[in-house]
Amino acid sequence: MGLTSEFTTAVVPAAERFALWSELAAQSHVRNWLRSECAEDFDARLRVLDLGDVRVSTLTYPSVEITRTPRLIRQDDPEVYQVNVLMSGRGHAAQGGREAAVRAGELVLVDSGLPFEGGFDGELSSMTVVQLPRTRLPLPQAVVQRVTATPIAADRGLGGVFGRWLADLDARADECAPGDIPALASVTVDLLAAVLGRRLAVEEEMSPESRKQALRVEVCDFINRHLSDPSLSPATVAAAHRISLRHLHQVFDSRGTTVAAWIRSRRLDCCRRDLADPALRRRPVYAIGARWGFIEPSHFSRAFRAAYGISPRDYREAVRSR
Repeated sequence: MGLTSEFTTAVVPAAERFALWSELAAQSHVRNWLRSECAEDFDARLRVLDLGDVRVSTLTYPSVEITRTPRLIRQDDPEVYQVNVLMSGRGHAAQGGREAAVRAGELVLVDSGLPFEGGFDGELSSMTVVQLPRTRLPLPQAVVQRVTATPIAADRGLGGVFGRWLADLDARADECAPGDIPALASVTVDLLAAVLGRRLAVEEEMSPESRKQALRVEVCDFINRHLSDPSLSPATVAAAHRISLRHLHQVFDSRGTTVAAWIRSRRLDCCRRDLADPALRRRPVYAIGARWGFIEPSHFSRAFRAAYGISPRDYREAVRSR
């Protein structure tokens, strides 16, 4: 059985869709009061990735206004944080005396124990929601509440690393097995803690292991985005993150490989993918190697053969003949 569940309001008549969505949202997240100008035909979709006490959901829906009142909080407070990452559309949020507009590419955190007002405008909005127990986040609640309803960039910097992690998690959710849940949840929480900690300048309050794991994901994201740069090396990676080479290697200890070996492995993975791509069949083998940082064709050929037991050219021909 997979880790994901999918829901759509299209399974009921148009007049019943908004009520269904209200109930789906309450069951998968927290109960709010919803209202919408599209209530007569509310076309919405929800996909939930269940990581134990951490839940990652992707939602697509039309314009809606959301209110969490003191009465709703008294009736039921699951004591969770919600992190809403807006991928398209525009929104607004108000909590803890703060009010802000939220744009695509930004995230905003909400505490289920505080009154909240917000909403999303436009014909269609899509977002990713991470919900986790307050106690799971390695930061004091009083500190976290200073950043509720505060837009944080999720398309650049450390927030961008978090945003790309969530996008990749959603894209690859069907590849995950139940045994992956603890690691996936841990990385998600540690990255979120790092984003919030940096925004609040309280990273020192995170545990050493949480900081290490967040840095590891940030470093891997940096490497993946710079594979085409021939100068990419452990030294340049360490310099970009303002850490020593020794610290960088310590961060990679748990991966069972070295930084240089991981860079080489990722480059070779990309080369193998391109060699198998029919759309790139006219691109010379050496050009594919150069595209991913292998400037010397002979070096590329030796590295590819060492990794896969076949030359790049022979691999391409073998794929074509299948």
